[in-house]
Amino acid sequence: MNKWPNIIQDWLYPPTCLLCGDRGGPGLDLCPDCLRSLPYNTMACPRCALPIESPTPQACGRCQKKLPAFDSAFALFRYDEPVRHLIHSLKFGARYPCGRLLGTLMAEKLAALQEKPSAIMPVPLHPSRYRQRGFNQASEIARTVSRRLDIPLDLRSCYRIRSTAAQAELSAKERRKNLRNAFAVKTPLTHQYVAILDDVITTGATVNELAGALRRAGVARVDVWACARA
Repeated sequence: MNKWPNIIQDWLYPPTCLLCGDRGGPGLDLCPDCLRSLPYNTMACPRCALPIESPTPQACGRCQKKLPAFDSAFALFRYDEPVRHLIHSLKFGARYPCGRLLGTLMAEKLAALQEKPSAIMPVPLHPSRYRQRGFNQASEIARTVSRRLDIPLDLRSCYRIRSTAAQAELSAKERRKNLRNAFAVKTPLTHQYVAILDDVITTGATVNELAGALRRAGVARVDVWACARA
């Protein structure tokens, strides 16, 4: 019975592929051909999700040298086309269907988790950046993941206290310095297991800083979920 609304909606308004315009698959704004073209991040470091050349249970050299503040990272795709196009269309073009599509694809993969976090926390934007953009792209993706996996979405416990320069313009070292003490967590925090969700992990500086703030607030386990990994 719960599936009938979706069945009726797909019959009245057939899904349309957001990449090529053809008819999408059942309940998905993506056609089968475009779905097969997506750059899945199938071989990655289990700690930071960095794409690697061969599968291994061990963390990559960078993580072995200095462990990140989070316990593990999952990135469904590599940050290549056409995933880059979908993320940019959401982030800079406010194409919300791209966020729903990316969230749906993430949720399908994460549905196999044996243990679910008690909350999903999207990486927050500074209020000035939020006013400029009008929305938080990580929150838009997280809403779909939260709904499909039945995991509470926490949009209030974490906030950005410094307006930082755009990360894309900075080197890896500058990114870490730019984000130092950029986040704060409201306490007391009852969550013991949290999943941070972001659209893209580039160097990992943003999610690492936020994970550190959650650790200091008493969260025992912090994982990172992202659409894509550079």
